[in-house]
Amino acid sequence: MHLDRLMLASRRPPPWLLTLGGATVAAAALVQERSRHAERNNPPIGKFVTVRGIRLHYVDRGEGDPLVLLHGNATGAMDFMLSEVVAKAARQYRVIVFDRPGYGYSQRPWDGAAWGPEAQGDILHEALVQIGAARPIVLGHSWGAMVALALALDHPDFVRGLVLLGGYYYPTLRLDVPLASIPAIPVLGDLLRFTISPLMARASWPLAVKAMFAPAKVPELFWRFPAWMSVRPSQLRASAAEAAEMVPAAARLSKRYRELAVSPVIMAGSKDRVASPTRHSERLHVELNRSRFRMVDGMGHMLHHSAPDAVLGAVAEAPALVAPPRIPRVVQPFRNAMGG
Repeated sequence: MHLDRLMLASRRPPPWLLTLGGATVAAAALVQERSRHAERNNPPIGKFVTVRGIRLHYVDRGEGDPLVLLHGNATGAMDFMLSEVVAKAARQYRVIVFDRPGYGYSQRPWDGAAWGPEAQGDILHEALVQIGAARPIVLGHSWGAMVALALALDHPDFVRGLVLLGGYYYPTLRLDVPLASIPAIPVLGDLLRFTISPLMARASWPLAVKAMFAPAKVPELFWRFPAWMSVRPSQLRASAAEAAEMVPAAARLSKRYRELAVSPVIMAGSKDRVASPTRHSERLHVELNRSRFRMVDGMGHMLHHSAPDAVLGAVAEAPALVAPPRIPRVVQPFRNAMGG
């Protein structure tokens, strides 16, 4: 009898494992409830277009020449909608703001296909053709700047003007990338995305937002951004995949920058802590023949919020730039190129 009891006790899971399992189930239930709540409180505010069976959400405001806005990582179309850029630009342009694939209410199939900036540029090009927005000015912010560059490189006769804000353009050593990429890892990432990763991301959201805007103050309006929409498991996967893809994508695209058929207006905040303005934006300006470079003094990464009038000035200037002659020239490498 004593032996039977010992054998039965040995088959029971240890208390710590039961506690961990219960906590995991509770976390998963909370994440599911908060994600559904976020979607109920923040329904789509725009239209949908289907390209290659993929449903893309976009907001369409105003009339005139098309202006396409592409957001960065971890946000969505709502980022631009909460800035002054959309309302002011819509007085003169037809402003089209996409949820990029995997963000907001846009789909991103996980069928093994790569979703780098080139693939996103291709699908957005087809979407713009479908909705009758040919020859647009394209403005990309942060990760969206790489998508804007890919769109201009792969469809040179389609893009009329190019504005790049706070972009990451050259491969560098980023110590934050491995940690940010974890939710995209198969199995482990899936487990984390549906349990603790959304809770951790939501808890750190205020600090992350302040870091993006620093040293500028976060506008009160931006605090209305639905944080839980960005930390839903589906969007966390897109964000993590783009974190993992960021350095390889910059390596690929940087070999092609001098092929651009349109001269961009390049903007950066002098105090940007997300993408170094000298190692990326200024370096890109040096490499291109006839780009315009606007360093906004004292500002951080979120120029469309902190300096909307300067951004609109760049939009107005972009179509007037003359395409550069494609003459090869030597570009001196920047020092400390392995920084962020």
